[in-house]
Amino acid sequence: MTIYDLFSEEIDEVNGRRERLLLAIAAAFVFVNALALSLAREGRVAWAHLWGPGVWLLLMAGAHLILQRLRPQRDPFLLPILALLMGWGVVLIDRLAPNFLARQVVWVAVGTAVLLIIAVLPQDLRWLRRYRYTWLIGGLALLAATLLFGVNPAGYGAALWLPLPGHIFFQPSELLKILLLVFLASYFDERESLLRLSHREGLLASLPYLAPLLLMWGFCMVLLVWQQDLGAATLFFILFLSLLYLSTGNKWYVLGGLALLLLAGAIAYKLFPLVALRVDAWWNPWPEADNRAFQIVQSLYALASGGVLGQGIGQGFPDYIPVVHSDFAFAAIAEEWGLVGSLGVVAVFALLAHRGIRIALLRKRPFQQYLAAGITILFSAQALLIMGGVTKLLPLTGVTLPFVSYGGSSLFISSVMAGLLLYLSSQDEG
Repeated sequence: MTIYDLFSEEIDEVNGRRERLLLAIAAAFVFVNALALSLAREGRVAWAHLWGPGVWLLLMAGAHLILQRLRPQRDPFLLPILALLMGWGVVLIDRLAPNFLARQVVWVAVGTAVLLIIAVLPQDLRWLRRYRYTWLIGGLALLAATLLFGVNPAGYGAALWLPLPGHIFFQPSELLKILLLVFLASYFDERESLLRLSHREGLLASLPYLAPLLLMWGFCMVLLVWQQDLGAATLFFILFLSLLYLSTGNKWYVLGGLALLLLAGAIAYKLFPLVALRVDAWWNPWPEADNRAFQIVQSLYALASGGVLGQGIGQGFPDYIPVVHSDFAFAAIAEEWGLVGSLGVVAVFALLAHRGIRIALLRKRPFQQYLAAGITILFSAQALLIMGGVTKLLPLTGVTLPFVSYGGSSLFISSVMAGLLLYLSSQDEG
């Protein structure tokens, strides 16, 4: 055994201890809040409020042991970050929608399993790059299928879900996020040098290399706008612009893209009542506080009543907000955990973004760099969009808070992306 091997083993053990410590802190936070919720609701410690966090703890402990054995060189911060968000989500769903708690715990178990499969099993990621067109076309076909067979589990609103056996509903636009990211990362990996070279010769010289990319991305956007899934369309637009800037270094692409986004928003405001409603509610919700803007107004009341330290879990009134367990989970956190809890969520996502960017910078292969950067961009943009929408800093887009909000499709795909980050962080490229 060489000195390098001994040194690597020592680093792996230090990282393992660090991960265990952070997981213990996350477990303490989750169980203290579960006990507080039980006392607030029942006046005693009740198993009904502890079994969900108990299952979560077993899953996270098992994930740690498996990763420590099979991926010892992974980033030690990623699993604790994801564990804290998932555990917080379990407690929050128990608080806001206890009827959905069992489903959420099942999805946490499925998400943890798929995270481990993605992080541990692949020898390389060539299977993603090789079939990029097949993956993307398959995702587009599923998305198009919702136009014919789509339903909404709530019984009203946009039909964005496909029904599956076992009374399960899957949202194809969530799957399309990762498939489009793989396509973009693979395409930019192959065309990076040509794009940078053509950038020096002018915008028109880049168009032949961007044409296939723009065609596939444009097809995605058309389908999403047709479905009026504008939150996913916004995410895709941000992802595309960000990776295009990373591959070319041309700021004019970003400025032109933002101008097009504003133009598209103005057109959508005139054409789609849903967009008009969300923009009006963002600009001035008070004239229709008891009608069309009821949701955002109740969210603002929740933010105000939370104060600095919050009302305490189980002691506020976030239930007054419609669909609070999905779109407005951040408002519930702001009311019952206060400004401290809200900033805590922001800090956790900021740390996740930092680790993702670090992983991207440490990769030597362009495909892995773009993949890690794209996953980080998706997590960060989605969190920013929903937190900005809930606080009325941005128009509401209807996306969920990753790992925290209720939603099987979102949690499943977020776990796939987290597994890819763990896999990329564990790769030793010398």
